[in-house]
Amino acid sequence: MKQKAFSRQTPESKYQRMTTEPVEKLILRLAVPTIISMLVTAFYNLADTFFIRQLNSDSMVAAIGVVMPLMNIIQAIGFYHGHGSGNYISRAFGRRDLKDAEKMAATGFFCAVSFGILLAALGLCFRRGFAGLLGAKTEETLENTVRYMRYILLAAPLMMGSIVMNNQLRFQGNAFFSMIGLTTGAVLNLFLDPILIFRAGDAIGIAGLHARFGAGMGVSGAALATALSQCVSFTILAVGMQRSDNVKIRLKNFCPNAYYLKGIMQGGLPSLARQGIASISSASLNHAIGLYVTGAVMIDAAQAAMTGVNRIMMVLASILIGFGQGFQPVCGFNYGARKYDRVRRAFRFCVRLAAVVLVGLSALGFVFAGPVTNLVTGASPEASAIAVFAFRAQLVTLPLSAWIVLCNMMLQNIGATARATMLAVSRQGLAFIPMVLLLPLVTEALGLAPVLGIELAQPFADVISFLIAIPIGTGELRKMAAQEGA
Repeated sequence: MKQKAFSRQTPESKYQRMTTEPVEKLILRLAVPTIISMLVTAFYNLADTFFIRQLNSDSMVAAIGVVMPLMNIIQAIGFYHGHGSGNYISRAFGRRDLKDAEKMAATGFFCAVSFGILLAALGLCFRRGFAGLLGAKTEETLENTVRYMRYILLAAPLMMGSIVMNNQLRFQGNAFFSMIGLTTGAVLNLFLDPILIFRAGDAIGIAGLHARFGAGMGVSGAALATALSQCVSFTILAVGMQRSDNVKIRLKNFCPNAYYLKGIMQGGLPSLARQGIASISSASLNHAIGLYVTGAVMIDAAQAAMTGVNRIMMVLASILIGFGQGFQPVCGFNYGARKYDRVRRAFRFCVRLAAVVLVGLSALGFVFAGPVTNLVTGASPEASAIAVFAFRAQLVTLPLSAWIVLCNMMLQNIGATARATMLAVSRQGLAFIPMVLLLPLVTEALGLAPVLGIELAQPFADVISFLIAIPIGTGELRKMAAQEGA
């Protein structure tokens, strides 16, 4: 018998389920496919770094890190339109206005794809300048960045469209096709990576295996594998959107007028700010390494180390984000239905459970930091040493993300755009960018290596962001409590 979360439902039955079932049970059911989707996506992003690391080139691993700001830009535009339209759609369902939801679905999707086409055109025309702007510091890393970036740019429109459809499905409480689309593309990427990256006879880093055949494309092969897998994910998600219980995306419903663009902005601006500032912060990290680390070998080692650490942290963060995505439709439906007590109870449940899980994961990661980081952080001893310390430092403050991330998701879902945006930019913008640029000066003034300041920048930023998030989140919860008694 199929679970309710995966079965076809009328808008009325969906409304009743989302606003009457116990929130704990509802969130856990919705969170399972989103956690799986996020984990698989994070692991296949990690796979690129893992396989490239087997080529024993710090500059190739560094190139993946240099392209990270571009990936953040793609995600920023996709999440802006996906979260903006998805939040609106969930509230429209709460109001039982299906026609309004259909117009928003089409508007969010086609706007995102249009931006993807524009980004691809500009990026391909100015590849080398773009690579330098993103933070490529040595000639070898610059060349590898251009090779990797080419296929990512070509796939950008489909990547943005996939993000929009994924989020629209989630916000309707239908995460099943979202999970299938993302996981299928991710599994395909895992198979394509060794085929496209290695030549016949190359060690692929798994149980002593060697490639029996392969295209030998190196870092370009990793990007092409990602691009092809994104095409498959896009197709599956497009099929999922046509299920009878989902809002359909039709060109005739495309309404890029002020009303719907404002609706996207209200729900998506925090995501645009968060991912956009993440792009700037990633580029700032690359530029800080070039500014404070001397010698091409050490620059490539530091960039490779931080690339690997950030990819591992993305895997851990994906669990929290996936869990939060199970919370978001519950929050949106119930806030739209003015059931504020259910929103508050759902939020408290999520924060408590997420904090416990993150503490456990941090403890495990701290113990096994060496073996874990050595899988993906560059081949040189210098890269390994930087990675182990940076990874452990970030694990210390990881549990604080439970409040930070879930508070941001709640604010975004209920339309508290200004506060959600401020919180979204705090971790990677208001806090991280100053830290990564200033802490190396502090550590150098104390007689320590400047790279130590780079390694400690993210933990310091997490603490600052947590202190910002506490009053914002508690204030909104008190406001909802007062509305319950009004």
